[in-house]
Amino acid sequence: MHALAVQLAPVLAAEKSKTPFYIAGGVLVAWALILSLGLGLRRPDFPGNLTGQRIVGAISAVLVLATLSTAVITSGAATSSAGAQSTAATPSTAATPAPQTAPTTESTPAATTTTATSPKATTKSTPATTKSTPATKTKTSPKATTGTPAPPSTPAAATTTLQLAANPAGQLAYETKQLTAKAGTVTVQLTNKSPIEHDVAIAQGTTIVGQTPVFTGGSKSVTVKLKPGTYKFFCTVPGHRQAGMEGTLTVS
Repeated sequence: MHALAVQLAPVLAAEKSKTPFYIAGGVLVAWALILSLGLGLRRPDFPGNLTGQRIVGAISAVLVLATLSTAVITSGAATSSAGAQSTAATPSTAATPAPQTAPTTESTPAATTTTATSPKATTKSTPATTKSTPATKTKTSPKATTGTPAPPSTPAAATTTLQLAANPAGQLAYETKQLTAKAGTVTVQLTNKSPIEHDVAIAQGTTIVGQTPVFTGGSKSVTVKLKPGTYKFFCTVPGHRQAGMEGTLTVS
């Protein structure tokens, strides 16, 4: 049976229609009717012996195999035909975009024309930029050079030392009520030759920013960093400030 299928395959494959399948199927149906109606009903003992059974089985198997083979081969041919038709339709589809190429090629010169005009604007504006650049450099350079020496003047005004003395006769007063200094580090040195203990405190408003110890005999100093403004200096010994031992420190 296998050899028969192999021999029939090339013949059936060459067919372009399903006629072989119809023929094989018709023969199989006719064989089934003959076995069931023609022989089976008339001869109850059919096929009679073992040899007859084998012959009937072999013929039936061959017809079934032939029907299945033609069905597979014809369906494969139909698929191949459909693929060939779709392949044939593909070139026409690929050829469709061809008309669109022509407008693209025609629009290109317009872009080229626009590009050609842009160098003119660039050429005209370039000299203006070139002329203004030297003027800017010439004016700014002296200013930068002139401003550079300014920082050295800052350390000269950074430190101020002020002398202050208590009344040596024992009165509750300083020898001056006005002191002035530059903003920065300010040192106030108090000399107390009075037999009464004194000190000096520096305050801005109600906040004391610096103060010497309370002492008698010799001198003590207090150093603070002050911003421009008005400060008070006074003695913190109870009752001394109320008696008039205070003054004003002006920082500029």
